[in-house]
Amino acid sequence: MSRNIVEYTASYDRLPFEPIQASYRRRRVLSEIARHRPASLLEVGCGHAPLFSDLEGMAITVVEPAPAFAEQARRAAAGRPDVRVIEAFLEAADLSPARFDMVVVGCLLHEVDDPQSLLAAVRRHCDPGTVLHLSVPNAHSLHRLLAVAMGLIDSPKALSLTQLTMQQRSTYDSQTLHAELNRAGFQVTDSGSLFVKPFTHAQMQQLVDQGFMTPAMLDGLDQLAVIEPNLGSEIWVNASLSDG
Repeated sequence: MSRNIVEYTASYDRLPFEPIQASYRRRRVLSEIARHRPASLLEVGCGHAPLFSDLEGMAITVVEPAPAFAEQARRAAAGRPDVRVIEAFLEAADLSPARFDMVVVGCLLHEVDDPQSLLAAVRRHCDPGTVLHLSVPNAHSLHRLLAVAMGLIDSPKALSLTQLTMQQRSTYDSQTLHAELNRAGFQVTDSGSLFVKPFTHAQMQQLVDQGFMTPAMLDGLDQLAVIEPNLGSEIWVNASLSDG
């Protein structure tokens, strides 16, 4: 992996609006976990807020390559014998047990140099009944389509300044994400999007700071993604191993 982990961590900490965006991503993940009720869960990349802080009654493994995030997770897991935190890239992690009922890969696939290598590592920890829950930014997010209409970018898939700062390598739409997963031996069983974001992260944060963007409005934008799933700022999927 060529990603600069220290630089990435610092950029993540400075990114406006990301904590709010992450809260809606987390809401979706937790709802899927509650729906599938896994006995064991693997979280790949936890950032500042590992899922185990909102979960009990299952064995949870966190694999996090950023030292600062991994250390935060270890401190938070103190006194939790059901939780273990491993500081590593998943591709190099030595995990036992090797299989999990559910694997969560939240907003990570688009950041790695070799998505197929990451998905191959995920596959090693899946049984036929394992649920893979994965999310990525949506190339057809409303704010990207608006930028195209305004002439600010040539294509919805063009990398933004925020994406370059966060060392992101690609942008997916539903079709290319499904194809990526199919190529890795997964089949999508359920999908949708979350949080219709009309403007950039910086602009959204400014509207929140000014009091114009209220919590009720933010919740409404998340519900709008249910009505218009193509416009959500992030795509989410549940997938399982392909029969072949």
